[in-house]
Amino acid sequence: MTKLTNTRQSAKKLKIAASPYIKAPMTTPMIMRTVLYALAPICLFSIYLFGLSSLLLILCTAAICVGTEHALPNRNGRHTTIDDYSAAITGVLLALTLPPGFPLWMAGIAGILAIVLAKYAFGGLGNNVFNPALIGRVIAQTSWPVAITTWTPPFVVHRFTELIPTTLTSLGSKPESLQNWLTTTGIDGFTGATPLSLFKFQHIASDPYALVTGFTPGSTGETSAILIVLCGLYLWWKLRNYGYDGKIPICVLLGALITGGILYLVNSQAYPDPLFILTSGGLLFGAIFMATDPAGAPNTPLGKIIFGLFIGFIVIVIRVFCSYPEGVMFAILCGNAVSPIINELTQPRVYGEKRGGSK
Repeated sequence: MTKLTNTRQSAKKLKIAASPYIKAPMTTPMIMRTVLYALAPICLFSIYLFGLSSLLLILCTAAICVGTEHALPNRNGRHTTIDDYSAAITGVLLALTLPPGFPLWMAGIAGILAIVLAKYAFGGLGNNVFNPALIGRVIAQTSWPVAITTWTPPFVVHRFTELIPTTLTSLGSKPESLQNWLTTTGIDGFTGATPLSLFKFQHIASDPYALVTGFTPGSTGETSAILIVLCGLYLWWKLRNYGYDGKIPICVLLGALITGGILYLVNSQAYPDPLFILTSGGLLFGAIFMATDPAGAPNTPLGKIIFGLFIGFIVIVIRVFCSYPEGVMFAILCGNAVSPIINELTQPRVYGEKRGGSK
């Protein structure tokens, strides 16, 4: 009788539920917060370099993306999904790929379309084919080419008390020019080109120390190579067991290094050296924080290697043979486009069958 009573008590505690039965301690919101933690030092460094304009740009795009994500589900009567922090990450990543003085209204439109077109239209988090932040960057690149190629040098005087004039540019207005503003803040002249633009169009090599530390003109969060690497190592250490695969950024860098290294050996005067390739532009930032998006990357081990090498190869092809000085954005989107094909071709052989499915 005692055994029967104990069995009935145990049966009351038995829970019947659908799989999975073993759950990882790291949830999706926790993973997304970890990514935000990894991006925080890069955001702070960009504010240190470019001042209030960088701060407003990051806050604006993050708020716009979160607000758009919140409004869309409510319109269809569904629960909001902003609590997974994916929209906030999209906004922060988008801001870090834009110039620090990029007009806020343009960044807002890019953020809205990034959520609507690249994420919501495909069914939400995990269903998107392309990286939403990069789609927003492409929209900004094609819609406002002048604004997105207007760069501000770091450490401008009064950057913590004055905004870059282009930051608050409104639709149809004619604000004070950037050159006049820099003159009034104590700079007689400046080079508005990034290291990539200087090398591509004028064959001027930038100081390697400036490229590594980040004390150069460029996008808000893509300047400091050493800081991006350190944040990437933190991200890998925290998420190495939860979907973040270090093979992808390594293969992206390796693909760019091999392709660029071959060109450099052919003609060292016309093509950049390997160190410049790795530390300039958004290669490190894109490889670590964007190419690793699980939704747009293959899920097979071999597929991830091919995916990374392909992106690195396309980066150098665009930088060298196309009119754009930078190619990371388009290369990752090309990788996202061919990811399903790579994933299909690299599926492991099923036990008992030959490759291709025949027994």
